[in-house]
Amino acid sequence: MRDVQSSPDYRNLPIQKVGIRNIRYPVTVRDKSWEKQDTVASVTLSVNLPDSYRGTHMSRFVEVLDKFRDEVSYHTLEVILMEIRKALNAEESHIEISFPYFMRKKAPVSGLESIMSYDCTISAALAGHLEITTRVDIPVHTLCPCSREISRVSAHNQRGTVAITVGMTKFIWIEDLIEIAEASASSPVYALLKREDEKHVTEHAYENPRFVEDVVREVALRLEKLPGLRFYSVEVENFESIHNHSAYAVISKRASGA
Repeated sequence: MRDVQSSPDYRNLPIQKVGIRNIRYPVTVRDKSWEKQDTVASVTLSVNLPDSYRGTHMSRFVEVLDKFRDEVSYHTLEVILMEIRKALNAEESHIEISFPYFMRKKAPVSGLESIMSYDCTISAALAGHLEITTRVDIPVHTLCPCSREISRVSAHNQRGTVAITVGMTKFIWIEDLIEIAEASASSPVYALLKREDEKHVTEHAYENPRFVEDVVREVALRLEKLPGLRFYSVEVENFESIHNHSAYAVISKRASGA
């Protein structure tokens, strides 16, 4: 049967990434409390394609992924990428794994536990060397310092998101990144709160007002002290409650000593 994908192409345009996107797959991630956690990810796989080839062999991505069906994890990424390069005869390979990460979280006063989910993405590329980044999106609560200052009572507050992306020289727990984000905001966000918990959260936020600029700087300062960082990026977005727009701020840099 003729291999159409491998037929020559004469348009002289190499493709940086070609592959499959959003295939659902079970993965295992490290869990600080329980050692490991099984979850379901949306996986994207790709390779580079030289200008001389018309197409790539999409089925081979799934074949490689299925080969590692019981061991798709942080520690097998390099091996998976090497297998993809070999199977597709490529110089570069890429993988992106997006998944919900679950934590049991206690309400601040009642102590009732509930499950919080956090969106995470692990991206890896293998060209001359291996590059891995981890992103965690953490929901937070912020209260506006300006609104509190100019108002006789109350102040406008909103939910926001802290997105932390890190490149590591050694393993960093997802839980540690979540803790940094929550400690930098006016208050954490919870899945379950009783009345006494709501009172605590709103009063705690009132005593800890934060601009979006405050949050991004606080997160960056805490990340600077975290061992094992090669670089980091912090993006904070507040979904404003009294404005028809969001407020956001970004800090990106290589960590001290990296």
